[in-house]
Amino acid sequence: MNLQQLTYIIAIDRFRHFARAAEQCHVTQPTLSTMINRLEEELGVKIFDRSRSPVMPTETGKLIIAQARRIKEEVDHMHRLAGEMSDQVEGELRLGVIPTVAPFLLPLFLPNLIGQYPRLKVTINELTTNEIIQQLKSNMIDAGILATPLGQNSIREIPLYNEPFVVYRGQSLPPVTASQISPEDIDLDQLWLLEEGHCLRSQIANLCELKKQNPFRSNLHYEAGSIDSLKRLVDSNKGITILPALAIRDFTEEEMKSVQQFREPVPVRQISIVTYRHHLKERMVDVLKEEIQQQVDPILGEIPAHEVINI
Repeated sequence: MNLQQLTYIIAIDRFRHFARAAEQCHVTQPTLSTMINRLEEELGVKIFDRSRSPVMPTETGKLIIAQARRIKEEVDHMHRLAGEMSDQVEGELRLGVIPTVAPFLLPLFLPNLIGQYPRLKVTINELTTNEIIQQLKSNMIDAGILATPLGQNSIREIPLYNEPFVVYRGQSLPPVTASQISPEDIDLDQLWLLEEGHCLRSQIANLCELKKQNPFRSNLHYEAGSIDSLKRLVDSNKGITILPALAIRDFTEEEMKSVQQFREPVPVRQISIVTYRHHLKERMVDVLKEEIQQQVDPILGEIPAHEVINI
């Protein structure tokens, strides 16, 4: 038995497919299958039921895979402890980022992070909040960037910044006549929001709830999955929506004429790095936090958390 074999059975359990697991492990499928067969012969048990599609672990196999995960975590911990004693930040940081943050935050800090730490490999996936939580718990990613608080004891939250929301009026509407607006002033018949799972909470939650209660007030019903899609929809349908501040950073001068700020108290969302309770890559996360704050703080400034909401 060796660590590589344990890595292979973890990969098969994740993908439930020998070919995809082999691709992920950068080996041929015959090599992976041979190593799994040898491990099963050594242990005298079948770890996977190959007669099923997708491939499923046997009941005994589930216990062995769980133990393999614990062993690999301990080995990773030893490597991390050794790395913490050196001056180098190196290794892989697997990161999940929610779609309403990724396209606006990543370009701000990634070039400098990669340039300053050439031995750090960053792997990034856009994931929903629920997907990030599940992948943290299954050790598929090391950290996530999302809106908090989550209210889960097993998840550690490391606040990064508070991001205010603004109102965006589609460009087919008349120009705004006031620079500021209150949530209660928004016309629900014109309001478009992101699909379920991204909806705003707290102060703006009333708008979401009212919208849900009357989802067919117009003859068009569409659930946008990204901020870019939402903006295009609003522009073409004389609509209004609510956007996080970093999303309008690259707006043209003409587009900015359609933006209104909220009156006090300005609703904001708290963006944080999250890790699971058994997280090992503390130094990498510290570096990540530092780089993000260095880039974002000058843009957003010191925004007090008048009211933290989620998107």
